[in-house]
Amino acid sequence: MSTAPSRPYPDLDLPGNDLDPQTPTPEQAKKIPLVLKVYGLLCLGNGIVAAPVLAIFMFLWGWALITDPSDLSVNIDPTLTVIIFTIGVIISVADAIALVVFGISLLRNRRRHAALISHVLIATTIIEMLVLIMLQGIGTELIRPAIQLVILIALSVSVDPSLIQERELKRRLRDLEDREAAEEGMLGRDPEGKGYIELNFFNLFWVFVVCSVLGLIIETVYHMVVVDPGVYQDRAGLLFGPFSPIYGVGALLMTVALNRFYKANPVIIFVVSAVIGGVFEATVSWFMQTGFGAVAWDYSGSTIFGLFPDPVAILFGGRTSTLFMCMWGALGFVWIKFCLPRLLGLINLIPWKLRYSLTAVCAVLMLVNSVMTLQALDCWYERLSGITGTSPVEEFYAKRFDNAYMEHRFQSMSITPENASRVDNTAADAAAPSAQDAA
Repeated sequence: MSTAPSRPYPDLDLPGNDLDPQTPTPEQAKKIPLVLKVYGLLCLGNGIVAAPVLAIFMFLWGWALITDPSDLSVNIDPTLTVIIFTIGVIISVADAIALVVFGISLLRNRRRHAALISHVLIATTIIEMLVLIMLQGIGTELIRPAIQLVILIALSVSVDPSLIQERELKRRLRDLEDREAAEEGMLGRDPEGKGYIELNFFNLFWVFVVCSVLGLIIETVYHMVVVDPGVYQDRAGLLFGPFSPIYGVGALLMTVALNRFYKANPVIIFVVSAVIGGVFEATVSWFMQTGFGAVAWDYSGSTIFGLFPDPVAILFGGRTSTLFMCMWGALGFVWIKFCLPRLLGLINLIPWKLRYSLTAVCAVLMLVNSVMTLQALDCWYERLSGITGTSPVEEFYAKRFDNAYMEHRFQSMSITPENASRVDNTAADAAAPSAQDAA
């Protein structure tokens, strides 16, 4: 007499067991739906056509640049635009090749392989969108990669039923472990003991939010006490709310990098934090200037104790400095040694029933805030460039967030269109003399 195999974790009622009759059988689960195969065929065709076309275009463009660079001039100095455009073409070629592999995986029912390739495509699509923003701003050209990104994210979590079951199992086990950890006072800690906290979305999101607020407070106080004593300046980095996201993302990077080193030598923590913070600060400054012509900080001319020029400021073109890298190092040390444990206790005060639903809602609101901030900066850039907005989106931002509002909201930021890398900078350059005459 045959007996049915025992079911692991019977109390969890997992998908695929006899208590869930709606779950498809393994044979049914192996069949990729027709709509996904059609999408895979489209990806395959897109990649086959795009890859060689982009490769030929990159070769011809490079040849034209060598033979007659003046034909490609889109700004006073086209070098930065050329570099970013070249990076964009290379990423597009890589994206096309990945699309071919992804399409073949879907057509051949290789679900797990398709899920893996989808993560590569998500990364290349995000980079492609950033390049488009730096070259053309925020416009209709972002619609296609944005749709592709949404589809890829959805497929990455749904294309392989076995992965769905694994995630469901992990989710239910996590809930049980969280309850046990809460009872033991260890909620949010790394269950393996390799790091201080568990690097999950819940913990990292609230680290970002809290540090965005704390960073804004620190920067505002520093400006009032050191930079311009007694003068308040709004140092916010988003359109709504008391947030400075550069500190939030910086805290995320340091938390991920230093989580396993929270017991390490203070010198190591200081150096790693200084490098991460300084490089990140310089990268954000570079992106804002190339994409929007925006400068929110500039440390050019900094010195070391007034004796000699700051080599870090020279190396990074004033985007960071030795002083501020040291400040990042000190903040990282204080953060990982003293603040993180207290923050973990603070976020664990969120009621259990609201723990994940509240986080999801706040994450959506923060995403909307970030997107609207980039759109507002883009429209501000175009207005200063002399480009008349005609779309409903541009008219909305011109009415609700005009130049006066943006100057008041982002008091530490200035926008100089001719310093950006956009391909439409000829319009900005043409508008600059007339603007100066009007002034």
